Amino acid sequence: MGGVNPAGRASGHQAFRRTVLDALPDDVQAQTLLGLAAMMRLASAQADDAWHDVDGQPLDAAAIVEQTRQRVLDHTLIRRIEDPRFNAEGLPANRRASLALESPMTFRVRRRQLPESLPPTWQVREVDRRTLEVSVPAGEMDVMLPETRQAQVRAAGQLPSGFEPSQLYRSVHHPRGLSMAIFAASDCLGDSGLEWDTLRDRLDPDQVAVYAGNSIGQLDDEGWGGLLKSFVSGKRATSKQMPLGYGQMPADFLNAYVLGSVGGTGAALGACASFLYNLRLGVDDIRAGRRRVVIVGTADAPITPEIIEGFRTMGALADDESLKALDALELLTDLDYQRACRPFARNCGFTMGESSQFVMLMDDALALEVGAEVLGSVPDVYVNADGWKRSISAPGIGNYITLGKAASLVRELLGETALRQRTFLHAHGTSTPKNRITESHVFDLVARAHDIEDWPVVAVKAFVGHSQGSAAGDQLTSALGSFAHGLLPGIPTLDATLPDDVHGERLRLFREPQRFNADAAFINAKGFGGNNATGVVLSPAVTERLMAARHGEAAMNDWRHRREDTRRAAAAYLHDADHGRFQPRYRFGEGVLEGPELDVGADSIRIPGYAKPVSLAVNNPFGTLDDGEA
Repeated sequence: MGGVNPAGRASGHQAFRRTVLDALPDDVQAQTLLGLAAMMRLASAQADDAWHDVDGQPLDAAAIVEQTRQRVLDHTLIRRIEDPRFNAEGLPANRRASLALESPMTFRVRRRQLPESLPPTWQVREVDRRTLEVSVPAGEMDVMLPETRQAQVRAAGQLPSGFEPSQLYRSVHHPRGLSMAIFAASDCLGDSGLEWDTLRDRLDPDQVAVYAGNSIGQLDDEGWGGLLKSFVSGKRATSKQMPLGYGQMPADFLNAYVLGSVGGTGAALGACASFLYNLRLGVDDIRAGRRRVVIVGTADAPITPEIIEGFRTMGALADDESLKALDALELLTDLDYQRACRPFARNCGFTMGESSQFVMLMDDALALEVGAEVLGSVPDVYVNADGWKRSISAPGIGNYITLGKAASLVRELLGETALRQRTFLHAHGTSTPKNRITESHVFDLVARAHDIEDWPVVAVKAFVGHSQGSAAGDQLTSALGSFAHGLLPGIPTLDATLPDDVHGERLRLFREPQRFNADAAFINAKGFGGNNATGVVLSPAVTERLMAARHGEAAMNDWRHRREDTRRAAAAYLHDADHGRFQPRYRFGEGVLEGPELDVGADSIRIPGYAKPVSLAVNNPFGTLDDGEA
């Protein structure tokens, strides 16, 4: 796995460790803080791993941790939005106005700045080659007056301060989400400990697939956001904004610039459930034998004035006035903004977040063959719609079906005792009043159906916010962290008592991290529009037991031997990453092929640069018609 969100990197469970920091041993806490300080450019490590502070002064690691600890804590996770436009500067805007000119007005303007279509009453005189003089008669004139507006939402889950993925590779006007995708996918490859080109050469190129996207495309100025407001802002559209804005572009970027894949590709968009939709595509491909390796992920960067305003006007976000009313405050402090997201507590709306998360799926036989590290396994993902609805944004009934199926699968795989005592829920947990009622009711009814009395609930949005289509990716990578460390993150923004409308009788909702040895986790998403999904992820220990039952102990022992090399390579990558040395995999313009270079046969296609040909053998379940031969 790999990625980045407001808690840090996914690789090495860094982001997970940030969410359970106080429950970790002192040395692991220090390692986490030091890695985040390097990521945030608060410290740097030379080639010999000697540390220097931000001013270039040599310091040992312990001193760096002590010096930067508070800044790391204050500038990760949910916090006051750091874009100055959301604070003192104000958000740039325009206001329509009608000016009543009591007398004629004359002004000069550059020739290229004058509109092409002018009111018929305006008179234009040429001053010189570049300058025109315009005379406007008295009367009414409609104009747009520039202004700044105070932001009404000032909290969001932002990437750690100082970390800019676009600065780590040769990015040219890439939207933020795509820069995050390049980093996240590279982080995934590094964390795997596998050399991608070597892995790819073992396979028919068509046995690889990439399913990656996001929920709303790239809507910052480098993508569709800049394109859509180019006319009214007076700025020119660029040739990159249209293509780079598409929602499937994270997959396209990986194929073209990271993996060089010619295999399956695509993106399933399902609002907040988008990550799970793409995960389902990968799982189905591998189970059907169509692919052997699938890269699944999402990349969402929705912290822009326009997107935040859109969700605010829906009444979905925790804006400043609502937060003040919730806690009876006159002013909001930085600490109040850090507590903005409150799943299953007294709350007033969700908090926007940004994130990119990727996982590498592999069939179990190939995993054994290459010595892959097994972080867990995904036996299935269930998706169901809500049916008839009053409002497209209102909750419905589909999530009862998805979680019910997921629970039944775990019962069939692991037994009733494991389901009741060794599973936990990774809630969608948005922090809206509707969600705390409806999702807890889903959990409650499924718990009653299976006689579960104390079902632990994790809600990682309390730490990182709601990253839209990447939300379930945040949940999945957190669940893998729980398997590795035996800890469940608490929900630190819970109240002392649950609201009366939360169905919590059979749920375990807690503030501090808790020890828990889990066999499986449920990754739950209740998406806008009725896009419900629940994924099952099994622990590494359970996965190895299932693999041993299928392949035998001799094969498992051979795998463990091969895994040692993988672990050494992954450890080397994580060492560099924890020291702030990132080298995202970005291969622009390398190995480009356009068709004439191919060797096309009836049964296969050979591609220069790929070790094995693409097989053209197809599965035909339809039978064959008589071709009319005598």
